[in-house]
Amino acid sequence: MSKLKYEPVIGLEVHAELNTKSKMFCRCSSDYFGKKPNTHTCPVCLGLPGALPFINKQAIEKCIKIGLALGCKVSEKSLFERKNYFYPDLPKGYQISQYRWPLCINGQIMLDSGEAVRINRVHQEEDTAKLTHQLRTQNLKSKTQKCSFIDFNRSGVPLVEIVTEPDFKDVESVRDYAKKLQQLFRYLDVSSADMERGEMRLEANVSVRPEGTKSLPGYRIELKNINSFKFTVAAIEYEIKRQITAIESRKKLSQETRGWDDDKKCTYLQRSKEEAHDYRYFPEPDLPELKMDRLKVMIDNSRKNMPELPWSKQSRFVSSYGIKKTDAKILAETKDLAEFFEEAIKQGKESGINAGEIANYIVNKKPDIDSAQATQIIRKLKEKNVGVIEDEKELEKLAKQVIKDNTKAVLDYKKGKEAAMQVLIGSVMKLSLGKADISKIKPILEKILKVKP
Repeated sequence: MSKLKYEPVIGLEVHAELNTKSKMFCRCSSDYFGKKPNTHTCPVCLGLPGALPFINKQAIEKCIKIGLALGCKVSEKSLFERKNYFYPDLPKGYQISQYRWPLCINGQIMLDSGEAVRINRVHQEEDTAKLTHQLRTQNLKSKTQKCSFIDFNRSGVPLVEIVTEPDFKDVESVRDYAKKLQQLFRYLDVSSADMERGEMRLEANVSVRPEGTKSLPGYRIELKNINSFKFTVAAIEYEIKRQITAIESRKKLSQETRGWDDDKKCTYLQRSKEEAHDYRYFPEPDLPELKMDRLKVMIDNSRKNMPELPWSKQSRFVSSYGIKKTDAKILAETKDLAEFFEEAIKQGKESGINAGEIANYIVNKKPDIDSAQATQIIRKLKEKNVGVIEDEKELEKLAKQVIKDNTKAVLDYKKGKEAAMQVLIGSVMKLSLGKADISKIKPILEKILKVKP
């Protein structure tokens, strides 16, 4: 009897730090990376008694921009709540977040496979402090102990969370989605999304079920705070195998949070996962509701200033310039590269260099991205292409155009003026930007004119 086959059910939560100047609920600088610990703090982000938060308008604008780019609807009612739990990196004993009334809801994003991933919500919250774990010598006997240090510089930095429905069925789709979000954040200029700096973090909810099953499993394992695409894929792959092995061994899987140990190449238990009611969500009494009449201006501005999104740009490059899809994807990877490509296209058009040649050169040579370099690319391609037009049909087409445009030279040639032929030959070379095979031009002109020299 064959083994029962299983399929994964995966949902993602992506956190991105917004590139605002100040934190989410106070005026402390949000530029904390690499700074001396606990120097970008105040009573609000330290959670001191009596300190009152206020909303960072710029963060709300950026959150709305992300939501609209993902096809979300901005909620008619949106407000902040307190998510209560106790952990050393949470100075207030709660995180200000959104659960029941998120800012943006019901969007989607298309993957390269053609499948759509549904976006449940895009909501605004604050980041936590940063914990660092070290081994330190504590006394003269040289005994080492594990110590944890807290840096509150990150506490309160604006954080957007994008939550999907459980639509992923394989790790390649997860990787594609995560990279698309990172690309989107950078195109919108809302976050640098540098995973090594912790500006973008991934959490995956993973479970498995028998193939063909429609209902969701009665549990899910949350893989927490993974800071690279590689580790995300490795953690999910390991977790799928671990869960299948557990099910086949008749072990009951329950809700829990696990981390990824890259040294041991395995996930490990962090804590039993809480349900929403365990966080005792309730509306933040010190912050007002985000009302639609005030949000409408932000929505209109975001729509008005929305840049061409990377996947739209990629499609346009294929349809407008006739280049390969693989090249278009590379060239649309960043806004700077895409703009450089189109600058080179503009210069190439004036010099008779086609888009395919330019795309191929940029993709393979990876030149520096600046306008001067674009000019050099066109010059190099012109030099490379000089004398390459040998096809007689193409040369004949050029010759006919020159004869049509130079009636005086044609009449002079027919009257026996040999110098007129040189004028016609020169005109063909000029029209071809110097690429025509000069040895073939004269016979073709003579053939068309049907006059013996």
